[in-house]
This record gives sequence, C-alpha cells and structure tokens, in this order.
Amino acid sequence: MKQKEVIGVRFKALGEIHFFQAPEKYQVGDLIIAQTKNGKMLGKVYYANRLMSESDLPDHLSVVTKATDSQKAAYERNIKDAQCIKKDVMKCIVNLGLGMKLLEVEYTLDRERLVVYFTAEGRVDFRELLKVLAGKFHLRIELRQVGPRDEAKAIGGLGPCGRVLCCSSFLGDFVPVSIKMAKNQNLSLNPIKISGLCGRLLCCLQYEDQFYEVAKRRFPDWGQKVETEDGIGRAEGLSILENIVKVRFEKSPALIDYDVEEIKFSK
Repeated sequence: MKQKEVIGVRFKALGEIHFFQAPEKYQVGDLIIAQTKNGKMLGKVYYANRLMSESDLPDHLSVVTKATDSQKAAYERNIKDAQCIKKDVMKCIVNLGLGMKLLEVEYTLDRERLVVYFTAEGRVDFRELLKVLAGKFHLRIELRQVGPRDEAKAIGGLGPCGRVLCCSSFLGDFVPVSIKMAKNQNLSLNPIKISGLCGRLLCCLQYEDQFYEVAKRRFPDWGQKVETEDGIGRAEGLSILENIVKVRFEKSPALIDYDVEEIKFSK
C-alpha cells in the first residue's frame, strides 16, 4: 500500500484538520502557507511529518511552504481589518432586510476575496447583497451559509453539563451523531434532554458509544425472557455500568435486580 509523507494543518484554532505534502521537516506549531480551494491561506501545523496511506488522503495534495514574516504580518492585519468591516457588512444585511445572521467575516491571505459566513432559516436570495458588498469593498465576495452546529462553534456558550461547549473548546471536526447512540446508553429520548444549544443531538453522545455498543452484547434485550435462580421472567431494565438486569416475574409486579452473570438468556 503506497504511503505519502504529509503534515496535518488547521486554518482555524478548532477547525478541521487538512493534510498536505511535506517537502521538508515541520514541527507542531509551525506556521505554513497552503494553496486551498479558497486561495492561499495561513495555517498552523497540528500533526508533524508522518506517513499516511494514500487511500486515506485526498486525491490531490498541495505542497506547503513555511510562512515568511511578511505573510505572518499580513495574516494578523487581515484579522484586524476583517473585524473592522464586520459592522459594515451587518449594516448592509439589515438595510436589505435579509433574513440571515452574520457570523464571521474573513479575508483570504492575498486579500483577493472576502468570505462572509452566515446562518439562515432557509434559502436566502443574496444577489443584491453581493453587488452591494463588491461595490463597497472592491474585491470578490463569497457568501457561505453554515449550519447550526457551526454557529454554536463560532459563538460558544455553556452546554447542559455546565461546561463550555465541546465544539468551541476542543472538538475540531464534527462526528456524526445518531439517535441510536442515545438508545444504546438508555438515555431519555426527550429531544430537549439530548440536544445541545445548536438544536442538534449532543456531540458527547458519541464519546462512550463504542463502550455501550460492546457492553450491551452481554445483556438481554428489553422484554426478553431470562432464566434466574427464582424462575423465568422478562428483562425490563438494564444498568450497564452496574452490570444489573432488572427482571419482572408474572407472579410479582416488582422489578428484581440480578447481576448479568447470574442469569441465562439466548441472543
């Protein structure tokens, strides 16, 4: 299996990790310049030189170069300038009466393009906004609509657990989360209890999912007949962390706890 020497790069503090060819040795934290679909961008090395299978990498890998002092200065200047014009972009959106929420504005490194990130309930006709912004700033404008998870990541806040949101504190990539994960962990399926500030399923549902997926193989299904020292009943409750199966017998409505090793059942 063919391998390539690459480095992992992030263009935002908690952004997605992108891989690029490494023509020389890099250290974690080095600032580099990479050619992306959005133009030249400055990023930080997150993974130093490593060999990866070509099957795990994009079809086309750009080559990176180390950022010069002038490029680093341009990057810092772009960040400050983008913050200054954010209010102007917001005024344009309000004046046009568009149903969109501005999240972030950023320049590409070469300042040939201004990227505007926003959220909206549905489709937005922003053709007039493009004309206004292009005429105002005299450069190419790109509008990108992002989802509720990206909005939560950008704004931040406290989750139901009382801690800073995972997405805005340490999560780089969003991992798919399904309702099956909540079922595996015997959690309440009340949307309010298993949803984050973004209104989507909590990202943390996937942290322990693999453990529960494996652990549940030792337990009977809900309602399944099980054999105990007291007779045959049905499993009507599981406590996986305590290795407990709650069994109900026909002769008694009460649930009785048994260690999972003390009962017999067939999968």
